Amino acid sequence: MTKSPLILRPGIAEAPIYVPGAHGDDTAAIPPAVLSANENPLGPSPKAIAAYGEAIHLNRYPDGGATQLRQTLATQFGLDVNRIVCGAGSDELITLLIRCYVGPGDEVLQTQHGFLMYGITAKTVGATPVLAPETPDLHTDVDALLACVTDKTRICFVANPNNPTGTYIPGSELRRLRDGLREDILLVIDAAYSEYVDASDYSDGCDLVEDYQNVVMLRTFSKLYGLAALRLGWCYAPEAVVDALNRVRSPFNVNNSAQAAGIAALGDQDHVEISLAQNAEQLKRLCGALSQLGLGFPPSVCNFVLIRFNDADTAKRALSHLADQGVIVRSVAGYGLAESLRATIGTAAENDRLIAGLTDFMNKG
Repeated sequence: MTKSPLILRPGIAEAPIYVPGAHGDDTAAIPPAVLSANENPLGPSPKAIAAYGEAIHLNRYPDGGATQLRQTLATQFGLDVNRIVCGAGSDELITLLIRCYVGPGDEVLQTQHGFLMYGITAKTVGATPVLAPETPDLHTDVDALLACVTDKTRICFVANPNNPTGTYIPGSELRRLRDGLREDILLVIDAAYSEYVDASDYSDGCDLVEDYQNVVMLRTFSKLYGLAALRLGWCYAPEAVVDALNRVRSPFNVNNSAQAAGIAALGDQDHVEISLAQNAEQLKRLCGALSQLGLGFPPSVCNFVLIRFNDADTAKRALSHLADQGVIVRSVAGYGLAESLRATIGTAAENDRLIAGLTDFMNKG
């Protein structure tokens, strides 16, 4: 690269470029089984597809406040519409929160194997990511997070459930974490996979947002609702945080088609229930097959599972072997889990291919 005379802001040159999950070659005679990005294998609701196609007024700017979408979210989840902000995926909201509250010399705290974009984005504003150890079984460790807090800590990100481990901590532990943080530290609960969790002690964090002034909950339409291509997310936040986000976000950050599709997706509970039922069935089936193959995995409450091999070399060879079989899973070496691969829960046919590929690999030693 030719050296530029322009001066970058501190941290940008050191920030790694995020590498998404591969999707393989869709033009192949046998399309790949894409199990790398935790997408809904059934796709979006037919109603969402129809609404997307009907959003034809391309000469008009979208509603900058996503008013109808926010009202639909508020009604569906019983929330205060004035405390909802929509974004171009929850990724944008992560970036905006860091822009609002973090600067050079500050620290952004997260779990050891948390979502990569927390640390990457922190570096782009000159801040330092701090990784707190997780428990031996790859759960968020509240005590370890609190032990890593310093005078420089500005935001603490917790993905609950966590990607790529698939594990979660109960709502009582989230509340204990919040109570252990200073009032000037923002606790951001990334609940991207919350819809998949069927546990009585789980909380997506909305209750904490209601109770405190330094908690934000993030959600997305990219996973269960199958709208990853449209980049649509939202957050529930205290009024002061909402005000800050609205000052720094782009005025038309969510396009018309995304807003229309999101509203329609929320209204199609049949598709939601079908998607959840298939995921639960296929997750149980895949975990059973992994156990029979002697492969370990943390207990997942999500639409993916973290497959554990003996070492990084075995995981790398398994990744290549599966790719040769047309099965695309995700290396998570960048998350500090080089001995593991993450596999999305696909359709029955896709999971057949994954199980067959893993069986062949393990039999070959």
